[in-house]
Amino acid sequence: MAIEIRKTLLQVETTLVEGGKAAQTPLKLYAAIAVVKNPWAGQGFVEDLKPEIHAAAPVLGELLTRMIVEAVGSGEKVEAYGKAAIVGLDGEIEHASALIHTLRFGNHYRTAVGAKSYLAFCNTRGPANAPLMIPLMDKNDEGRRSHYLTIQTSVADAPAANEIVVALGASVGGRPHHRIGDRYQDLKDLGNDANNPAAV
Repeated sequence: MAIEIRKTLLQVETTLVEGGKAAQTPLKLYAAIAVVKNPWAGQGFVEDLKPEIHAAAPVLGELLTRMIVEAVGSGEKVEAYGKAAIVGLDGEIEHASALIHTLRFGNHYRTAVGAKSYLAFCNTRGPANAPLMIPLMDKNDEGRRSHYLTIQTSVADAPAANEIVVALGASVGGRPHHRIGDRYQDLKDLGNDANNPAAV
């Protein structure tokens, strides 16, 4: 069954001043969003989600990746990335997770931006206008704290009870005036190994 897309949205946020100080380089945050009908809506508990995942996830991955890359200008320019989904109140968290936690969705984005890091994520359930939170991190370096960012937005009329909001996020730049260092300095200070940061 093909995924039914009701609408798409593209948000671009530019931060020029942070903490009362002008940013040397403005931070640009991008969110590409699709509002889709929940492919499992009205079916009760569905044991095997795979057929709908295989039909829907690649379509959404390709669409949202294309929206991000076109808005940014190229995949190479994307520095940090992430993904999120909100399922409407008649759906399960598993339905939101199903559409974004598959390589059939995420690999479109990873390939397009040349990423090595895993895609930071958020999956929740909520009504229309529920907060959409897209966590971001550096596409190649999970320890680069300057690029620990979160895009915060919402869609006024989505998700409906039988819908899912699916989104990708990107940044060009990190937090203006970032000054908390990175995890590698912490590891060095603590005498811990990067491969075992919690020393367990």
